[in-house]
Amino acid sequence: MPLAIDLYWSFRSPYSYLATPRLVALTREYEVDINVKIVAPLAVRDPQFFERSDPRWIRYTLMDVVRLAEMLDIPLGMPNPDPIVQDMETRKIAPEQPHIFRLLRLGAVAAEQGRGLAFIDEVSRLIWSGTPQWNEGDHLSGAVSRAGLDLEALEAEVARDPGRLDALVEQNKAEQAAAGHWGVPLMVFEGDPFFGQDRIDCLVWRMQQRGLQRR
Repeated sequence: MPLAIDLYWSFRSPYSYLATPRLVALTREYEVDINVKIVAPLAVRDPQFFERSDPRWIRYTLMDVVRLAEMLDIPLGMPNPDPIVQDMETRKIAPEQPHIFRLLRLGAVAAEQGRGLAFIDEVSRLIWSGTPQWNEGDHLSGAVSRAGLDLEALEAEVARDPGRLDALVEQNKAEQAAAGHWGVPLMVFEGDPFFGQDRIDCLVWRMQQRGLQRR
């Protein structure tokens, strides 16, 4: 029987994006299931977070993400548009957010249909590899199709009850907090939280202690 991981993951997190190809590879190599739990980014959960934070944190994160992508040989380009509408000079989050709630709800539906990992893999690559205007034309529908889903069908499911999906995302946040951390990507295995893309090897080591089998 495959081992199971809960993955708390954000569309606005470059570290979530950089972890995803390795988690996909993990499922191909080992008998493991990854249950994707979409969570809202910090900009939604705490809109004043970036205004309060030291500007050096943002500069360091950008530098770190670029070199990490280079080391891992994963394509990286700044999102165009950013999933979160934000003034990067003042770091203020705009009151209107046309992109992130659409992504959160679509991701929640994809996870419910058992295609969460494929969905975040394809869609995050679309957004974070720098595809110009990823939200226009057939960019998003192509990524969703590669994940084995149909964008029109997902949008129809979202339209049926967006409030239910928003509540599901909130539930994921509560479960993440109960697991012992607030950051993403967060992998939870048998109640133990593993925070960050640099904890995947540690996660594998722990699962091997619990009988992880190769496919």
